[in-house]
Amino acid sequence: MVTLVYGAYGYTGELIVHEALDRGLEIVVAGRNGTKTRGLAIRHDLESRVFAPEEARSNLEGVDYVLNCAGPFVRTYEPIVDACLETGTTYLDVTGELAVFEALAERDREAEKAGVALLPGVGFEVVPTDCLACHLHDRLPGASHLRLAVEYQGGLSGGTLATALEQADAGGKRRRDGMLEDTPVGTTREVDFGDGSRTAVSVPLGDLSTAYYTTGIGNVETFVSLPGPAARGARLSASLLSLLAVKPIRRGLQSLVRSVVDDPSPTERERGRASIWGEATDGERTVVSRLETPEPYTLTVDAATSALERLETMSSPPTGFETPAVAFDAEFVLGLDGVEGFFDE
Repeated sequence: MVTLVYGAYGYTGELIVHEALDRGLEIVVAGRNGTKTRGLAIRHDLESRVFAPEEARSNLEGVDYVLNCAGPFVRTYEPIVDACLETGTTYLDVTGELAVFEALAERDREAEKAGVALLPGVGFEVVPTDCLACHLHDRLPGASHLRLAVEYQGGLSGGTLATALEQADAGGKRRRDGMLEDTPVGTTREVDFGDGSRTAVSVPLGDLSTAYYTTGIGNVETFVSLPGPAARGARLSASLLSLLAVKPIRRGLQSLVRSVVDDPSPTERERGRASIWGEATDGERTVVSRLETPEPYTLTVDAATSALERLETMSSPPTGFETPAVAFDAEFVLGLDGVEGFFDE
């Protein structure tokens, strides 16, 4: 089976290419920048294909899977997905962008008809939280409300920060009675990740979509733990975020962070950790579970390549829009290196 990695020369993409080759997967590297794409291909003796997302249709010959690593994904996913549906190619990506999940969920029937799987979010931002959400639902099948929170140590790449800026002007959101609704920016709550209470700020993570489609729980909120001063700043930042709605300002900031932010080093990836907290309630009973994982980029590389391996061995591969926990199962995350198990209260 041949996997085309789009955005292969980016920070996350190149890490995934290295790991995929170590696991014996057959890889074609691709991207918009010809010099970077061909350079990566030469270093690893791989085939390369240089094209913009809008040209994907004519560049998928002989490809079984596309793994999109080119963010912001809201700018790249649509033409690549269109091409995958036309050519019968499975689509995966490592996005955490809520808008992308919602858009792909809308194309479920189209993908089913084409016999194609749309499997976004096979990286950190979704795999551990989605599997934890599924685990919580298994513990309390009648749950009506779900809350998820993330805390992680380690740096962010310039590409990740640029993607975050793309979403920043959308404001706060939650899912209520199955529908997404706006909420005030910077709403906080206290979360115990297992070693004491922390302040966590509401952030519209992709789990507002994936957790809903995985579990059917209609009320979902998502949070990210921040140090005290940062949490207070988030509550004051609504007016500043409105500036990011101005495209020239947003694009300028994205170019700046891509050029000046240092990507996390191997040492940072090795030392970093992440904690996931989840709470489900049916109004009478509440269950809490936690999950400890390696640093986000390390987990993303492992999860994305493991997803490809799992798809290759499935006798009946999924079709249509799928979340990681539904395509595989709640214990998919437990098969990744450095993930010991769910910790239940």
